[in-house]
Parts: sequence; structure tokens; C-alpha cells
Amino acid sequence: MAIPDFQTIMLPLLRYAADRQEHKVSDAVTVLSNEFKLTEEERQQMIPSNRQATMYNRVVWAKTYLKNAGLLSGVRRGFFQITERGNAALAENPARIDMKYLNRFEEFKTFRTLRHEKETTDSDNDVLETQTPDDLLAEGYKRVSENLVDEVLEKILACSPKFFENLVVDLLVRMGYGGSFDEASSVVGKSGDEGIDGIIKEDRLGFDAIYIQAKRWQGAVGRPEIQKFAGALLGQKANKGVFITTSIFSKEAVEYAKTVNQKIVLIDGQKLASLMIEHNVGISVMQTYEIKRIDSDYFEE
Repeated sequence: MAIPDFQTIMLPLLRYAADRQEHKVSDAVTVLSNEFKLTEEERQQMIPSNRQATMYNRVVWAKTYLKNAGLLSGVRRGFFQITERGNAALAENPARIDMKYLNRFEEFKTFRTLRHEKETTDSDNDVLETQTPDDLLAEGYKRVSENLVDEVLEKILACSPKFFENLVVDLLVRMGYGGSFDEASSVVGKSGDEGIDGIIKEDRLGFDAIYIQAKRWQGAVGRPEIQKFAGALLGQKANKGVFITTSIFSKEAVEYAKTVNQKIVLIDGQKLASLMIEHNVGISVMQTYEIKRIDSDYFEE
């Protein structure tokens, strides 16, 4: 089954702690992963920041909310224990423990007020509250990035072929290819129709070369174009090539690129824009948010 949201984890986590013993968070993750019958792939799945496994992250957030409602206590770093209130809650035999259930406790209401969290009043908010704060932050980042990709592609298509030449070279240099921009741009060949053909050094020392073809198209790039590119590589006695387009590649083009002897990397418009964003080509950082956590070593006596 899919990885449960953190609210669904609350009741099983509280039941796991019902023996009144101290429990380690990592042990709880293993037990609950087995209870929810997660696959190995689901157990290894990471949150977008790659800082934690998704299941671990959600167990931690379930523990955090239960603790702030007074149902669990944090006895020491990485451990938790059920409280009398937690046992009383289990004695009620609830079908589910979630945010609405926890709102009966004043400590939890205060906690949510301090976090500027709102009560759920409709289905849209209910959906949002299945996500942890980390999930919401990642989802917001994803939406902003997706919108930015579309904006980048619009800008590229509005640029001149010469500007597109420089953009491709600039991106490859930022990614670590070709040494300096001047060195890389000096080996770029003639501008083609809506694209460039050229060679760039694979690394700063120039041990190998990569042949580049770029097409500033809006229609799909088909197999014939990749065949021509493979032929160009053969003519240059080159083993590696990058084909960059502002559009997409047809299925036949992708399959053909896998069959040729040369190593051909295909970069479509979405990937091109994503690489530009990743390497800050034509992109500036508007705002930075620091995600902080407690430095437990600082508080050790």
C-alpha cells in the first residue's frame, strides 16, 4: 500500500507505545512500515530534500503532534513514551486519531496557534492536513519550479538563434564542461537554422570532446534528426553527443538514440529549463528560506 499520511500514523503509533515503555523512533518506523505493509521501494523513498526517508519523516511529525497534545512525551533524544492522557485516549477505542481529535486538548490548540495553523473547516483543508509541513513546503517548491520551467521556455523561444547559441554554451560551462565560456564558445561552429552545431570539451583539461546539436523547435524532434546527428558524430569520429531541443523527442527518436554505438544524450525543453534553473543560467534567487533544527549536542550537559 502507499505510504500513509502522518495523521493516519497517529493512532498506530500511539498503540505501539501502549506498553508504557520507552521506544526509539527508528524502531517505530520499522514496526509501522511492517504494519502498513510497505514495499522496500516505499521504505527507501525520500522526501524531496533527500534529508530523510518519507516514512521516517511522517512518523516524526505524528510523534510531534501527539506530543504537543500531551499523548506522548519525549523522554530523551530519539525516544518517546506514552502518557496517562495517551492511555486514556486509547481506552476510548477511537477509530482514528487526527488533528480534529487532538483539537480537544488546550495544549494542542495553543501549539497550533503558535504555529499559525488554522482549523480545518472544509474538504480542501482536510486534504492539506494530510501533509506534513515538510510535504507542504516541498509541494509549494514544486509548483513554483514548474511555473518557472514554463516561463523559461517561453523566454528561450522568444530569443534570437545567436542568443540561444550562447545560452547552450553558458549552460554547459556552468555544468563543468568546456573550461571557460571563451574557450567553449570559440569551438562552436556555424549557426544553423534555429540551432547550433559545435564541439565542447568534456572537462576542463580537454581529455575528450562532446559534439553538440541544438534545435530551437516547437514541434517534436523525430528519428530522422537523431539519425542525422549520429551520422555527424560518425563523420567527426566522435563518441559522445548531446542533442538539445526546446520541444520534445518522439518515442522513435528516443529508442533510436539507445541503439547507436555512440553515446547520445537527449535533452528536451523541460530538462533544458530544469538544468538552467539548477545551475542559475538566466535565473536569479529571489528569496532563501533556511530550514533549521535543534542542535541536540548543544544541550547536552
